[in-house]
Amino acid sequence: MRKATFAAGCFWGVEEAFRRVEGVTNATVGYTGGTRLNPTYQDVCSGRTRHAEAVEVEFDPARVSYERLLEVFWQIHDPTTLNRQGPDVGTQYRSAIFYHDAEQKSAAEASKEKLQASCRRPIVTEITPAETFYRAEEYHQRYLEKSGRSGCSIH
Repeated sequence: MRKATFAAGCFWGVEEAFRRVEGVTNATVGYTGGTRLNPTYQDVCSGRTRHAEAVEVEFDPARVSYERLLEVFWQIHDPTTLNRQGPDVGTQYRSAIFYHDAEQKSAAEASKEKLQASCRRPIVTEITPAETFYRAEEYHQRYLEKSGRSGCSIH
């Protein structure tokens, strides 16, 4: 198994999208890319910790490629809006790819360049090394499934 970490706005919809991908064995919502140790949802929502709401994806590379995960990432959000996805505004909702190794970094950069070639507006997605991932509170895990909601508007 390998890991991939993405931030694309509210993590509930991002988690749901990745859980649907064949070859993904788990998706966990949490916080990464910030300055506070063991942040809570309230800490992250304050905008003062610099954490992003993110999803850590565990996947079987024999069943799904990292490149396929990148395709899903680009499809589920607007990578041209800085610190915003739909009605959600703040650095915690930024678009970011947190790579776990040089191979992921290279693939992420190549996919961003390819998308930028066909996009009129600048893509603002950060591509940065994966840092400590803090699992979000349990009530956030599989939130849409638990709440009986069929989806989350993240566009």
